[in-house]
Amino acid sequence: MRPENHAKDLFKGAFILTIAALITKILSAVYRVPFQNIVGDVGLYIYQQVYPFYGVALTLSTYGFPVIISKLYAEEANKKEKSGIQHLFITAAFILFMIGFLGFAALYWGADILAAQMNDPQLAILLKVISITFLIFPIVSLLRGYYQGKGYMVPTAVSQVGEQLIRVLTIFLAAFLLMDQGYSLYIVAGGAAFGSVTGGIVSILILVTFFWFRKGKIHSSIVKIDFKKSRKIASILLLQGLAVCVSSMLLVFMQMADSFNLYSLLISSGMKDLDAKELKGIYDRGQPLIQVGMVVATSMSLSLVPIITSEKLKASLDMMHEKIRLALKIGLFVGVAATVGLWNIITPTNIMLFENSNGSDVLGVLSIIILLSTMIMTITAILQGLGITLFPAFVILCGFGVKYVMNMFLVPQYHTMGAAMASCITLSLIMVILFFKLRSHLNTPILNGRFLIVISFAAFVMFIVLQVYLYLTGFIHHFGHDRLFAGFQALSAVLVGGISYLWIVLKGNTFKEEELSMLPFGNKLMILLPKKTRR
Repeated sequence: MRPENHAKDLFKGAFILTIAALITKILSAVYRVPFQNIVGDVGLYIYQQVYPFYGVALTLSTYGFPVIISKLYAEEANKKEKSGIQHLFITAAFILFMIGFLGFAALYWGADILAAQMNDPQLAILLKVISITFLIFPIVSLLRGYYQGKGYMVPTAVSQVGEQLIRVLTIFLAAFLLMDQGYSLYIVAGGAAFGSVTGGIVSILILVTFFWFRKGKIHSSIVKIDFKKSRKIASILLLQGLAVCVSSMLLVFMQMADSFNLYSLLISSGMKDLDAKELKGIYDRGQPLIQVGMVVATSMSLSLVPIITSEKLKASLDMMHEKIRLALKIGLFVGVAATVGLWNIITPTNIMLFENSNGSDVLGVLSIIILLSTMIMTITAILQGLGITLFPAFVILCGFGVKYVMNMFLVPQYHTMGAAMASCITLSLIMVILFFKLRSHLNTPILNGRFLIVISFAAFVMFIVLQVYLYLTGFIHHFGHDRLFAGFQALSAVLVGGISYLWIVLKGNTFKEEELSMLPFGNKLMILLPKKTRR
């Protein structure tokens, strides 16, 4: 294969997986809004308590393991030894099924203990349902790794989208039918949790169907196990695979810490059971808002990571540093806009999506997570592109413990606002540590002061513009339905605030023409650049 054709195939494959990831992330974010409208805040609380455990299984089958398996497969394929490929998949299958069984056993037989730790014994049945996904993920990981190793990304992409579609459809179907039949909210949430199982099964069926139609062959010859080689494969899978997985679980860890002790701390602070569940459910409204904001921000900045890796391999340090700066600039540029914008319009957004304005102050603080998580994920991806995988994984894993402890200090006094503050403090620490690790590794400045000043000024102007706009439009809300008006106010404010922010940032000469061209609609935005910047 010619080098240019191979490069095109790699780009095409990366593009297919990026589109699939965007679709699945959007599906994973937005379904919670209609789900909350059906089951209420208590129903959302019940479902969200067990969701992080599904998030772990989903990450294992989507990110780290398929990527590492595909890399090892490509290496063995280049050697043109069938026994090496068979050896790889036998070892990988053993490791993944061991991890899967351990995950299943911990959730299924430990469901009562975990539910008791969460101070809600009725959650045990939901944990048992979620445990099944850990038996499914090894098969999905192996098949996705196989296809990606062959450079065929379509099966992975289709399986990811199909999995989320079926999962979301199952959630809605269960919510509608079980609520209509008058079942308890725990049974309704259990039916919704079953969507993780149906989604996983459909993913396997899609991957196997592709294998069947492509006439894939399973070589049945006996392979002599080389234990030295098996240990090497196992260590790569466990170290690199788990490191990538852990690095992708940033928000899952934050949610899991809240699942373990937020409700318990609310109860111990003197709150009644039902009030604590409802308050936690209102707090959980922030998850879809955070995820949608992050999808937009990270999809832009992370698209540069393969280029950074490529420049590193070519030993083009100046170009690599330039692309790293650009990735961080884009992450900061979009992250600041999403955070400041959402904080300003959080009340009408809350009413538009969730029918009332309950908890808007807490959701406003949670919007800071969009900026912090965007920067963390961007820096982590850059470090991984530079070959540094264990350090960010270790820092993010430690973040779970920090968040858990911070909850214990802040929740008894400030309730869910304390939990929001704990998340922001924890993510700030992680971001600072990773930023200085990146800067020390590169040994060169990566963000200039002028850019930070322009971004800060643009954010301040957007804040003022939005406050004035919301104040002026607030006079007409009595003439229409509250929720419809809130929708109009929130969506129009996005346009007004976005234009003001974008105008100042681009007129501030913060982006070059070639940098803008790498952004969606970048060519159209070039007209806002100062004339001296344009060619």
